[in-house]
Amino acid sequence: ENRDDFVQDIKDQYTELREEFYTNLEDRKYLTLEEARKKACVLDFTLPENTPFTPNFLGTKVIDDFAFDDILEAIDWNPFFQTWQLRGRYPNRGYPKIFNDETVGEEAKKLFDDAQKMLAQFKEKKSLKMVAIVGIYPANSEGDDIVVYKDETRAEVTHTFYTLRQQAEKDNDEPYMALSDFVAPASSGVKDYLGMFACSSGFGLEDVIEDCRKGHDDYGIIMAEALADRLAEAIAEVLHQRVRKDLWGYASDESMSLSDLLKVKYDGIRPAPGYPSQPDHTEKLAMWDIMSAEAKTNIKLTESLAMLPAASVSGLYFGGKNSQYFSVGKICKDQLADYAVRKKMDIKECERWLSHSLNYEP
Repeated sequence: ENRDDFVQDIKDQYTELREEFYTNLEDRKYLTLEEARKKACVLDFTLPENTPFTPNFLGTKVIDDFAFDDILEAIDWNPFFQTWQLRGRYPNRGYPKIFNDETVGEEAKKLFDDAQKMLAQFKEKKSLKMVAIVGIYPANSEGDDIVVYKDETRAEVTHTFYTLRQQAEKDNDEPYMALSDFVAPASSGVKDYLGMFACSSGFGLEDVIEDCRKGHDDYGIIMAEALADRLAEAIAEVLHQRVRKDLWGYASDESMSLSDLLKVKYDGIRPAPGYPSQPDHTEKLAMWDIMSAEAKTNIKLTESLAMLPAASVSGLYFGGKNSQYFSVGKICKDQLADYAVRKKMDIKECERWLSHSLNYEP
């Protein structure tokens, strides 16, 4: 176990160093979009190991029967301590070993104990309502886009999800990935699927915060918000497992520890719009439309496409064994222009939404 922790610690450090290096690399070279597409991640979906699994369930489903204790068990505590800017040193960096750290251990333990008390209150008073919505639909890729069909006849496309492809030059033979690479092309004749979800633990949080305000308890406000965020992420973890084992069912015999769950040792991914694999928040609009997410759960999108309640999580489900998380990184003007045409969006508007992902000044 210590060896695994050490290896993970080294990996984390190198990841941070690599990201910092590339972020500061002003003269980084880029491929044209055409060149990047020629070096895409090409999967043979006719091979048994890549053949898409036909879901047990197609359509949209609201889930609000989460057991509070099940969600508690799935909490990843490491981001909680990072919220409070507490980080132990190896071998005591992560939870629960952070409690042994000479510098932050005592403070971390006090925070954790306070968190347990507040969670117990949440459970006793049923302070927070947990709700989720899941959608699984027939889908195929068309170039860098993913089309979603009305039904299994695949005759009518109802929605399109637009993806972005890596362009920053690599010093190895790794492919230049886009999320569409993980969905079987329509031209292959292989029937594939795309899932999506939104979930929240934030309904009721405002009342908790208001009580804290009345008591001038700023610490309690920060604690409540931090715990609601952790619960939302835990719902997403529990929900994803339910999708893999039951609703989609491609991993019906999956059995793994919480540690392995949090290390993403399962098949499939759930990337979120606005994050590294697809930095465009506007892709949430199609998700909310196809699932009728606001009408069915009351999870709303703001003008800036943040979610309300704030303690909410959303994303797409890819079920393939070869699907993986990656960072698109910076994109060039040629891809931005191509993307804007595909989305039928004004270029300036597109540049505004993707301002942090451009390798040029608009």
